[in-house]
Amino acid sequence: MGTQRRPATEAEARALASSVRLRILRLCLDQALTNKEIASRLAANPATTLHHVRKLVDTGFLAAEPSRPGPRGSTEIPYRATGKSWEMDVRESRVTGANTAILDAFLEEVRLTDVEKGDFVRLGLRLTAEGRDELRRRLQEVFDDFRDRQPAPDGEAYSLFLSVHHDVARDD
Repeated sequence: MGTQRRPATEAEARALASSVRLRILRLCLDQALTNKEIASRLAANPATTLHHVRKLVDTGFLAAEPSRPGPRGSTEIPYRATGKSWEMDVRESRVTGANTAILDAFLEEVRLTDVEKGDFVRLGLRLTAEGRDELRRRLQEVFDDFRDRQPAPDGEAYSLFLSVHHDVARDD
């Protein structure tokens, strides 16, 4: 059975309606990173990423780990994704931009890869509302199954993006 997602609060939905914040969550999924490390990986200004990091911490999507010594006597705080975003359903929040943020984050991340080595599949379907609901439920079960597995310590990092959308170009 698929994960039962609870409706996101407005603050949670707004936090997830940013491609930068979604990319930060992905970066901090497997390892804790400091704001400086996050900024470096995003090729962004550390002050800008700190704003996003604080928003994610405030809404519980990132958790600060114990501070550690940094260069020249400074103190660094590493952050790790909590996995909370997987439990959210932002559709009922009435906050716009979440789907655009997911798509933008995907496009930004996939541009960093060698697309010739990716696996891309497209499929056109004609479904009733019940058929679409079944498709979504079964795909969600696969997503949940893989998400709940223990990460392989020697495994490579992969991401999966799925879009089920109305194909307006094929409608009469």
